[in-house]
Amino acid sequence: MMSETMTFDARGLAETLDASSQEQLDTLDYGVIGFDAESVVQRYNAFESQAAGLSPQRVLGEPLFTNVAPCLNNFLVAQRFEDAFDEGSELDDTIDYVLTLRMRPVKVKLRLLASAGSAIRYVLVQRR
Repeated sequence: MMSETMTFDARGLAETLDASSQEQLDTLDYGVIGFDAESVVQRYNAFESQAAGLSPQRVLGEPLFTNVAPCLNNFLVAQRFEDAFDEGSELDDTIDYVLTLRMRPVKVKLRLLASAGSAIRYVLVQRR
């Protein structure tokens, strides 16, 4: 059972995710993609792996916006992380989005998280 602090819309979630083990991330009922300042994927949970059909071996260590999810490489997603990074500001936005993975559009909610004190930024994917 997932704790309240780990729900998709929980406050302070970026810090909680930073402190979570891979096993804890794998219990979540939404996708977690964590990436570093160079946009290289460092964290990837079981839910997202299953939903996207991409194994962790294929995703970890790869650039998120070019190799893993080019459908996120736009002003709605990638640019928000760039702007927050350039301004040194926090990012916590939730947006309705359509993933176009393998040409099958999927409506999702994305939560974009970046905090100045963390080396990892997150795209969370809620499919419902």
